[in-house]
Amino acid sequence: MRCPYTAYTQLDKRVTQWMARHGLTLLRVSLGAVFLWFGLLKLFTGLSPAGSLAARTVELITFGVAPPGVSIPALALLECVIGVGLITNLFMRTTLLLLFVQMMGTAAAIFLFPGEVFAAPPYAPTPEGEYIIKNVVLAGAALATGSIVRGGRVVPNSGDMSAPTAHKRRSRVDRMLAPFPPD
Repeated sequence: MRCPYTAYTQLDKRVTQWMARHGLTLLRVSLGAVFLWFGLLKLFTGLSPAGSLAARTVELITFGVAPPGVSIPALALLECVIGVGLITNLFMRTTLLLLFVQMMGTAAAIFLFPGEVFAAPPYAPTPEGEYIIKNVVLAGAALATGSIVRGGRVVPNSGDMSAPTAHKRRSRVDRMLAPFPPD
């Protein structure tokens, strides 16, 4: 009979390997689905929780060149293109560039309309503010997704995952330079 700790360790290794193999793909596709979904919402008047705030932000940062009748459909199309690019894994560098441009425009609303983004600045966001602030997580997901665009990958630590013993312990400097020990 196998020791429960050994069985747990083996299961943990398999799960970690699966996550390393598929995690960023799932992150990329789910991020794409969110962008596609939110983009589609903007195509229908009144369905996007921050649609009017987005329209006013775009109008302000374009100095009135893009009125709401133009900016909302354009923003919806941009978000849909980003979503499709992420889901299909096509033109990823361009897709991620568009995503970060869109994120900068979204973040601009925090500074341009703080009274509408926060009920009690800077710690109590309004529902529109929550919608905007969640983009911090989306930007982080985009950064993780971008880390594999040029062939990078997540590699599970294939070494022994048991607790380090005194003779295996690495110095603090070594752990800072290379957080995961070499194989």
